[in-house]
Amino acid sequence: MIDDGKLPRILVVDDSRMVRASILKNIRGRFEAREEVDGEAGWEALLVDPSIGMVLTDIGMPRLDGFGLLERIRASRMARVRDLPVVIISGDEDEHARERALALGANGFIAKGVGSVELLATLNSLTRLSRTQTELERSREALARKTPKDPDTGLVSSAYLEHHGEQALAEARRRHSDIAVMVIELDAHEALLERYGAHVVQLIVRKLTKMVTGRIRTEDSVSQHSATQFALLSPGIDLASSCVFALRLCRSFEKLLLAYREERIRVTVSIGVANSAVDGRGKVSELLAIACGRTRQGGEAGGNCVIADHGRVAPDWVARQVKRMCSVDAALRQLRTGERGEVEARLPDIVGVLMPLFELIESRLHCGLPIEQLERYQYRSDTGSGDVDGTQTTI
Repeated sequence: MIDDGKLPRILVVDDSRMVRASILKNIRGRFEAREEVDGEAGWEALLVDPSIGMVLTDIGMPRLDGFGLLERIRASRMARVRDLPVVIISGDEDEHARERALALGANGFIAKGVGSVELLATLNSLTRLSRTQTELERSREALARKTPKDPDTGLVSSAYLEHHGEQALAEARRRHSDIAVMVIELDAHEALLERYGAHVVQLIVRKLTKMVTGRIRTEDSVSQHSATQFALLSPGIDLASSCVFALRLCRSFEKLLLAYREERIRVTVSIGVANSAVDGRGKVSELLAIACGRTRQGGEAGGNCVIADHGRVAPDWVARQVKRMCSVDAALRQLRTGERGEVEARLPDIVGVLMPLFELIESRLHCGLPIEQLERYQYRSDTGSGDVDGTQTTI
């Protein structure tokens, strides 16, 4: 279910049931509301309900009026209460009342009976302001903790991803290892937006964010590049391993069933994979551009797929690559125990694994290794059965 993206919640405080009903009618579908009949009840609600993100309050009420409630809010020792946006709603058009409300820290002043357009415009504006202030505070907290990750989403900024990626790429060159880059995009997001609206798409993206950040390693970094697109940087990961991870993500999203009101929503993603060793690029920005292009290719091909350098990735191709990765150590053990025939049967796989080493040796020593012959030989196992042609394989 979509359980992590509720509508903004507003506390409506007014002693008139009719006024509260009118406000709730105007904001229905855009905000959730909690109703209280006077300032004292509203104050108690603020203390026990941390989900409240804004306050709309009348001025003239029994027990505690709107001015008194506003004073308590701004004097609170709890930051979540003290910093809440507060809008005064009153039938009193007295300029003195307006000035007093603003002097006490009100963020807005709306007359009773105002139309839904003006009311929603004010609330939406304050919601955006509150969200920006919250994000700024989280950024300050992250800076104080010396971590670039948002504590709630686990995401880093796009700028940090590229900066960190260049450092990781330099380290990978020194260690002769790889850097993997993935770009993950929600399929058919325009159709989802048209059918369900921006709010639901945002909720879906938040769910996908949690699923991605909950499956990565500590050394990996994820950033959100657009409203429906993420980039993942993974140091020390070869192409086959990153494709294994990408396929698992695709399957997880495909199985995910999101519930929103009476609707059942299924979503899929397209994932483009780039690798520093395979794609031969010296900058993270170039790897990101390649991965973005492959993601776009996956979406145009129908989505719900992983695209790498050779085209669409299939599980059997990944299985063969993983098998190759393990074949050298196994072959050496078998040679030591006299199982020469077993090793000969897998020589094309073994040659494929060792090709980068052969190429490096030849480039440094110029000893006449038959590189072209070895390259042809390594593909013998691929052309025998179930070869991946790059575009037609179905996952």
